[in-house]
Amino acid sequence: WDLLGKLRGKPVYELLGGRGPERVPVYDGSIYFQDLLPQFADSWQDRFRQELDDSLARGHRALKVKIGRGAKWMPRAEGDARDIAVLRLIREHVGPDVLIGVDANNGYDLAGTRQLLDTLPEYNFAFLEEMFPETLDECMALRTFLAERGWATLVADGETQESLEPLKPLIEAHAIDVAQADMNRFGIEGILAEARLGEPHGVLVAPHNWGSLVGYYLQLHVGRAISNFY
Repeated sequence: WDLLGKLRGKPVYELLGGRGPERVPVYDGSIYFQDLLPQFADSWQDRFRQELDDSLARGHRALKVKIGRGAKWMPRAEGDARDIAVLRLIREHVGPDVLIGVDANNGYDLAGTRQLLDTLPEYNFAFLEEMFPETLDECMALRTFLAERGWATLVADGETQESLEPLKPLIEAHAIDVAQADMNRFGIEGILAEARLGEPHGVLVAPHNWGSLVGYYLQLHVGRAISNFY
């Protein structure tokens, strides 16, 4: 695609259709498990506040926060309680107008997700990413739960899938709101196929990318190419 763009004298996103917006909101994805680092064991609250201040100073008004301590890093009950404590600290520090989404890396189950949300009913989560391994029934149950509570929180998933086939039933049933096939694994054609599949069902596309500058450039061109980019 890059070579073709150079030969044609056009950016890749124009060759792909150019249907996307010129600008999109972004979030800061760096709010991680700072409290688990030994050097911050006794001062993790201050460490989070410092990183939040740095993020706000850079202009961010949306955050993605890692949770799921009880799945790997701490005993279940203790980890879940720490997740809640961190989320409360973050919301209190940044205020009600900053968007906050969470990414659990499948560190919860459906029941635990419901409990987390009911414990923080006024939190106004922007999205829930990979709360548990995605299945049609459980993702539908989560979206029903959110609708019953009157929350507009989006359900995002799909980054670990190797192909579009496992995502098709989730997208076609709108069991997820945001499909996250990996940018480097799927490539431009695969993400475009995901976007085409999701568009008639109102499903957005947020290609997953971790630690890859090439993947980031691919994201930028795909984002300018499709109409349902998140």
